[in-house]
Amino acid sequence: MQKTFLEAGVVFAGLSVILGAFGSHILKEKISLENIAVFETGVRYQFYHALALLIAGVLAEKIDPGLVKYAGMFFIAGILLFSGSIYLLSLREVLGIESWKMILGPLTPLGGLCFISGWLFFLLAVIRK
Repeated sequence: MQKTFLEAGVVFAGLSVILGAFGSHILKEKISLENIAVFETGVRYQFYHALALLIAGVLAEKIDPGLVKYAGMFFIAGILLFSGSIYLLSLREVLGIESWKMILGPLTPLGGLCFISGWLFFLLAVIRK
């Protein structure tokens, strides 16, 4: 899992930079300022948790690997659900998926719960050390 978390952290961090640049340079002409802010929230949380994955990968063998494994898995799920749904919600007009709001809306808080769960598992791993 250590290598997986390091790889995922690097990929998600790199995608954060790409998506941030995309939002600043291309999307500003296509979506509202409100939706730009929403999109940027997704990028920011993705980047924070990409860094958390890198830290989990580095510390996996130094603290409780089982708990760190759960933390990393929740961080990945949170990025996909929280940031992914935020991206789609902010782009729904451009993508023509207005009707998806009812489906995507509940995924955002579920992703947030995944982030919180990841941090709780990380805390438990640190406490056990």
